Order: sequence, then structure tokens, then C-alpha cells
Amino acid sequence: MPQIFHHSTNALAKITIYGAVFIIVAALWVAVELNRSSWNTGQWVERQQPVQFSHKHHVGDDGIDCRYCHTSVETAATAGMPSTAVCMSCHKQIWADSPYLEPVRASFRTGKPLEWIRVHDLPDYAYFNHSIHVQKGVGCSTCHGRVDEQPIMYQAATLQMEWCLECHREPEKFVRPKNRIYDMAWRPVNTNSEQLAEGFRLKAEYKIQGRRVLESCSTCHR
Repeated sequence: MPQIFHHSTNALAKITIYGAVFIIVAALWVAVELNRSSWNTGQWVERQQPVQFSHKHHVGDDGIDCRYCHTSVETAATAGMPSTAVCMSCHKQIWADSPYLEPVRASFRTGKPLEWIRVHDLPDYAYFNHSIHVQKGVGCSTCHGRVDEQPIMYQAATLQMEWCLECHREPEKFVRPKNRIYDMAWRPVNTNSEQLAEGFRLKAEYKIQGRRVLESCSTCHR
């Protein structure tokens, strides 16, 4: 029986198979990288606000405590956004006539809240409670980064599940004394043996649950 295909067809078939495998692997790699990129997660993306409130100025320069504006961070699921009246408690005297702050004054006069753009926006299927994390020794900068160095607020972490699980699996690496919760300069991770020993002590003191509970799907997905 005469040969139907030329010998070069064998090489072409191998190239096609290897090429298809390469394209599939490359496509999977691109998908993974896109999923982790700021394009998808929003990490490092600065949010333009109706008034560009500088945390660097208010927290870093003026030393205003987080709880002055975010009043419910220790008691509720959300940290809370300050009302315009909170802003005006200072700005009736400071920069009282600044054109830059006219939207704030207009909001105060009319009673219509400023429409701030959300920076940290978890998916609806993920449950997060600010108060329980604060009570268990998780500092503001652990999740929000060095807020005192941010002229314009941005999301410092990916907020992906693997990032949450990093802390839930080993909380002793991240917990801190409660009097350091709002200390922006506190170390982000406990690394050496002395720091980890303190982390394990605080974990026991705060009665932090074990991995079986912290890694349970129902803890965050309700």
C-alpha cells in the first residue's frame, strides 16, 4: 500500500501537539498572573475621592487616632465612615474658607453625605468583622498597610482568600499587643523566636480559635 502522508507530517504532528501543550500551559500561567495582578485585585490602585483626604497628613503628620473618624471599628462589623460633622469639628477653625473643602462645607450645610469611593471592597460572599479582628490583636496596618504614609488611600493587600488564610493558619505571626493595634509603625510580622513566643502567648490570651475553626469555610462564607 503506497504511503499516504509524507515523512514531514510526523514532525508537523509533533510540533502541533507540543505547541498546543505550550499554549495551554501559557494560557493557564497568564490566567493565574492576571488573577493575582492589581488589575483584578485592585491592590496598589489609588482611589480618586470627591475630596482627596490625606491619611498621611491627618494620621502621620497630625497624629489623629483611627478611632476618631472610624468610630465603630472596635464594636461593629464595619469600621464606619465619619460624618461631615466630624470633619467640620476641626475645619470650622482650620482651612475654614479653603475652596478645596467646599464639598465638605456644602455637605454640612445640606445634610447630604459625601459619596466616598470604597477602597477595600470584599465580595458579597465573604464575611469580615472589624471588631473581632481588633479584639483578637490584629492591627490596622496588618490589613491596610502604612496608612500614615498614604497621601491617597489605596488597597495595600490583595484581599484574596490565600492572603486571609495566611493569617488564619498562623495567627501568632500577626497578632500584637492591644495597645499597639493602632500603631502604624509596629512590625507587620513576628519573625524571630522571641516575637513568635509573644505571638503564641497573645494567641492564648486572646483565646484565638485553632486552625480547624479559622480555616472552616463557614467562618468567612455565610
